[in-house]
Amino acid sequence: MISNQVIFNSITELKNITKVDLGVFELNGGCVAATFETEEMNREMIVDFADSPAESQVIGEHHLLKITEEDDVQYILDARSLSEDAYMIGRIAVVQIQELMIAYKERFDRNNFFQNLILDNLLLVDIYNRAKKLHIVEIQPRVVYLIESNKMDTTIGELLRGMFSAQNGDFVTSVDEASIILVKAVEEHSSVESLSQIARTIVDTINTEAMVNGRVAYGTIVEDLRDVSKSYKEAMMALEVGKIFYQAKNVIAYSSLGIGRLIYQLPINLCQMYIHEIFGGEIPRELDEETLMTVNKFFENNLNVSETSRQLFIHRNTLVYRIEKLQKATGLDIRTFDDALTLKIALMVVNYMNHLEQKI
Repeated sequence: MISNQVIFNSITELKNITKVDLGVFELNGGCVAATFETEEMNREMIVDFADSPAESQVIGEHHLLKITEEDDVQYILDARSLSEDAYMIGRIAVVQIQELMIAYKERFDRNNFFQNLILDNLLLVDIYNRAKKLHIVEIQPRVVYLIESNKMDTTIGELLRGMFSAQNGDFVTSVDEASIILVKAVEEHSSVESLSQIARTIVDTINTEAMVNGRVAYGTIVEDLRDVSKSYKEAMMALEVGKIFYQAKNVIAYSSLGIGRLIYQLPINLCQMYIHEIFGGEIPRELDEETLMTVNKFFENNLNVSETSRQLFIHRNTLVYRIEKLQKATGLDIRTFDDALTLKIALMVVNYMNHLEQKI
């Protein structure tokens, strides 16, 4: 439904151009928006006109017209002026407000459609029938982006709607208060880098314009409108998996989750069995924050001792000492590929188990 503020902005802009005062009233005489101060006599006049079959009426300086939507009267417009052009200006205002009402109604209908589409609340036949009525292309490569920030508000939604236009096939909506969904139309053969660039642009814009820290996850490209929910579910998983295993990243793609996606879908009893096999049921105390940072940096540098010690600003021998200390505690020498892989998976499983414990 169109807001009172939008109506007020519209008639104020027209009044500034034409110098004719305009007011929009409900059928019971209540004022929606006006560029002049309303009076009690105005209410009675509006109610009488709303009940009459006339489409327009002139009472002194009041030029009254009905604002309709699908043949139903929604509002009464009062163009207040003794000017001969007042009636014509009132007609212009009526047309402008009716066009705004149509645009906002279509936006609401599209919002409702995409929300139900994403949540799998529509039958297949309903998807195509409603898409046709709403002029939504059925076969179009799309990808769903899920945007989350540490301070979610309406500003971010409006910011995204300004960045991505429905005219280009994009749509911004939400199904909860924690995140915003962007259904993005893309080129048929969009590269992984182009999809990632869109996500980085969103994060940068949110950071600079809304002054909040954002995180963006996205699914894979789908061709058919009915598969948008699939891309949304992938984006949801990417966001959740990213929080557990890739906390330093603010852009997470479903296609790049790797082993994190596999671990995320493991039952808790298998995770506990694996940790028991590796650590004997209890994680060694030597895996403190410093050790974990060292291990992660070592993994990032593909088990390269020299490069890792350089980036950690420590002597090579210090790094070797930490690795050997870890080997005594776990029996794993992460300088070898097999042991490094085993510990990497074990640490990810520990993170996953900690995440599950926090949710309980």
